[in-house]
Amino acid sequence: MQQIIDRFISYITIDTQSDPNSNNTPSTEKQWTLAHLLVAELKQIGMQDVTIDDNAYIMATLPSNIDKQVPTIGFISHFDTSPDFTATNVKPQLVKNYDGGDIVLNKAENIILSPDYFEDLLQYKGNTLITTDGTTLLGADDKAGITEIVTAMEYLINHPEIKHGNIRVGFTPDEEIGRGAHKFDVAAFGADWAYTMDGSQIGELEYENFNAASAKVTIKGKSVHPGYAKGKMVNAISIANEFMSLLPADEVPQKTTAREGFFHVHHINGTIEHAELELIIRDHDMEKFNARKQLLQEITQKLNTRHGDYIQIELMDQYFNMREKIEPVMHIVDIAKEAMESLDIVPIIKPIRGGTDGSQLSYMNLPCPNIFAGGHNFHGKYEYVPVESMQKAVDVIVKICELTAQRN
Repeated sequence: MQQIIDRFISYITIDTQSDPNSNNTPSTEKQWTLAHLLVAELKQIGMQDVTIDDNAYIMATLPSNIDKQVPTIGFISHFDTSPDFTATNVKPQLVKNYDGGDIVLNKAENIILSPDYFEDLLQYKGNTLITTDGTTLLGADDKAGITEIVTAMEYLINHPEIKHGNIRVGFTPDEEIGRGAHKFDVAAFGADWAYTMDGSQIGELEYENFNAASAKVTIKGKSVHPGYAKGKMVNAISIANEFMSLLPADEVPQKTTAREGFFHVHHINGTIEHAELELIIRDHDMEKFNARKQLLQEITQKLNTRHGDYIQIELMDQYFNMREKIEPVMHIVDIAKEAMESLDIVPIIKPIRGGTDGSQLSYMNLPCPNIFAGGHNFHGKYEYVPVESMQKAVDVIVKICELTAQRN
């Protein structure tokens, strides 16, 4: 497992945060640092046809070692990390033989990773955990996935007795800002299907996800001296607050689970003369998803009728539920499920409360279920990953390659 630890730490200590306010691909120059390292490493372990394009999309091939025709399959992860929390100067901590108690991430700031709050920790008694130092995110989303793919490919190269067809790997920038698949060349990738290694706890296997959209609400106001404001002032901040009050109070992330959709206001700023709200809309059901977008339009119209034509809304679809594209080829899920069960891993088949590159790639004719990468508490200072879970993910990748060749 030391190889996994060393490889993972070498990745997470490189800052690769993406930037939603940039129009470039990758959205940040610093993503190139890890991208170039990955290209060199793929070549070093013996992968073939290693390429990186002008947008930092990386692809490589592990050639077939059998003399019959079998499907070409792929494994995909992203190397950017979330802009939601700092990833500068990541200092991972190793907790060996975790005892099930509190983990002090940062004594000076009294930041504690506790199973009293994060109950999933109790699954990993006796494991080796990699945590943050309480001041940054960790980057297991999705550098754990990259670690697992590279390690699995190296294992297959070093163990030619394991028979497999052509294997393609792909690493993408900017997944965390919803653009990871935007410039992915599916034809060049050339796989019949693929798997994203981008899930959370051990056993996760997912082939359905949210339908997703974003909304930006812009409100123009009129500033007048408050002593003489009656009938004249239009307070954009007050209207923004009114807009939020008309959203369903219980349909928010912190009050929903499973297939329940939500509205999530994640950014607000404003003055009397100008205010902006940014929110995301999520629902697994397409009819409910469209109804949510319609509700935002109706709220906008209602407030414009009440206050005057001061509010504009921009809605943008982001990705759709990949279930529609996966169900016709469910054997690709069955192979992953069989791989897990053969390794004594209990498959956890559930909808993703989010999205992956796979959701977009599935609509680009590359069916792409999602498999666990092992991490927990993504995008924040309480993020951690059990090393044993990463090793199991490596084993699953290897077994999927083997089973694909056998089943064909």
